[in-house]
Amino acid sequence: MIAGIFTGAAIHEYAAADVIKGYADNITLFTDIFLRLIKMVIAPLVFSTLTVGIMKLGETSTIGRVGGKAMVWFVSSSVLSILVGLFIVTLEHPGAGMNLEVPAEAVQTGLAVSGMTLKAFISHTIPTSIAGAMSDNEILQIVVFSMFFGIAGASLGEKFNAPLVSALDVVSHIMLKVTGYVMYVAPLAIFAAISSVIATQGLGILLNYASFIGGYYVAIVLTCIVLISVGYMVLKRDVFRLLAMLKDPVLVAFTTSSSEAAYPKTLDQLTRFGCSRNIASFVLPIGYSFNLVGSMVYCSFASMFIAQAYNVHLSFSEIAVLMLTLMLASKGIAGVPRSALVVLAATIPSFNIPVAGILLLMGIDHFLDMGRSAINVLGNGVATAMLSKNEGMLEETGTVPVEEVKA
Repeated sequence: MIAGIFTGAAIHEYAAADVIKGYADNITLFTDIFLRLIKMVIAPLVFSTLTVGIMKLGETSTIGRVGGKAMVWFVSSSVLSILVGLFIVTLEHPGAGMNLEVPAEAVQTGLAVSGMTLKAFISHTIPTSIAGAMSDNEILQIVVFSMFFGIAGASLGEKFNAPLVSALDVVSHIMLKVTGYVMYVAPLAIFAAISSVIATQGLGILLNYASFIGGYYVAIVLTCIVLISVGYMVLKRDVFRLLAMLKDPVLVAFTTSSSEAAYPKTLDQLTRFGCSRNIASFVLPIGYSFNLVGSMVYCSFASMFIAQAYNVHLSFSEIAVLMLTLMLASKGIAGVPRSALVVLAATIPSFNIPVAGILLLMGIDHFLDMGRSAINVLGNGVATAMLSKNEGMLEETGTVPVEEVKA
């Protein structure tokens, strides 16, 4: 990442415009290859691990209980992260003094927001074809199908589903092995992603938005502290061991600005930590669709920043409704390119906040997305560990998952 920053800055400073464009277009090939390789692994890994996890959980009452606890925590963490973002943006006022005028004509952001309705979201969660869902890497659709498949398999009893469970378990381990090979490309992908952005935008883009980016990352760090504090209440001192083990997947998510890229490594580290593989395989994919704490910090921070920049004053009740709308609109959009920007563009016009404000953020979105992705991975990891502990399925030594101990 550091090499990418220096290389990108040097190219931006000394190279001609056509050379900069050519470099930025071509160097990102490494990032594209890495993300494509990761996406190649995600669909079979989510399906195999989630199905096996549900089948091994057994009774539908257990599945419902764990799923219910997960959703309660996901909603609670979303509310917490929204409040943190609101607190920091209100305290710092990064948009104050910009005094921008609302454009007379509609501004095109280039973001597809037409499908952002409750009806469209609910219908989109149900796959018309599992093959289509896997080919498009629609995580939420894969999760829905896997839950139906796993619950149906669990209802047949161990006598019938044991061979399938064993086969899918082998598939999941093969996919994790493939991920290990793919991760060798990660350093090149990180270098390419950072250097291309800096080469195009220059380091000046960071200085111009220093107040906004600084405040945003203060909110991200504060949210991390809140998550770790809640985790400490449940996991005690083990939460620090968990943080050490999640360091690698969090860094992968941060540097590639993709939480998907960290999914396989996160699952592997959680099982090494001692989480029940069944719980981790069940909770983690759902978290990737519903536990977007980083996106919640960003949405609350960015929406108020734009309002401040255009001198739009919102009442307390309007802010509360805006935050609730942002929270509901963000669920299930994992995998949508620039998903947080899409949610903002679809939501803020209803509150008389100019959508043109999105253009203020698009130039630095890559640097903001890095923080969003990293804290999403951390939030999902902490949630999975807490639920494993709450269900009595956390191996205290953290060396072997509890179901393997029993076996």
